[in-house]
Amino acid sequence: MSRVLVIGSPGAGKSTFAKALAQRSGLPLVHLDAEYWNPGWVETPKDAWEARLAEIIAADRWVMDGNYGGSLPQRIAAPDTIVVLDYPTWLCLSRIIKRWWTHRGISRPDMAADCPERLDPSFLLYVARFRQNKRWRNEALLTQFKGAVHRFATQEAAASWLGALPPDSVSPSRI
Repeated sequence: MSRVLVIGSPGAGKSTFAKALAQRSGLPLVHLDAEYWNPGWVETPKDAWEARLAEIIAADRWVMDGNYGGSLPQRIAAPDTIVVLDYPTWLCLSRIIKRWWTHRGISRPDMAADCPERLDPSFLLYVARFRQNKRWRNEALLTQFKGAVHRFATQEAAASWLGALPPDSVSPSRI
């Protein structure tokens, strides 16, 4: 395991899981939110973002989390392992609200600097509809993936898998 992509609904805990996996495996951690956003919630221009993402993906080793559906085909082609956090909508929504409450007015650790956490009704609606609107797209793309896919429907299952990994479980041939 040398390149791991963590995907799922906003609020599923992708960043938290990816951080724990990076710590356990010794792989470098990439939070796409921190890479994409600039201070003040300014988006990276499309050409610059595509170049930056290509650079990140080209690295030999990483744990990467984030949605960014437009780049999902490109990102699914690169890892040897994909973790899908497929949690209930109610859990994802409650985590979004908790995340906002915890980080209101400040940038969370997995976000770019000067992007204070915010709670937007359209984002809540996006999360509420994620499973019905985006899940099918992810599943269709995953049918073409040749590596290992680990799907977790519960936090307990994900934690159990993570806990069963040997520390520093990166492939020696990729170090």
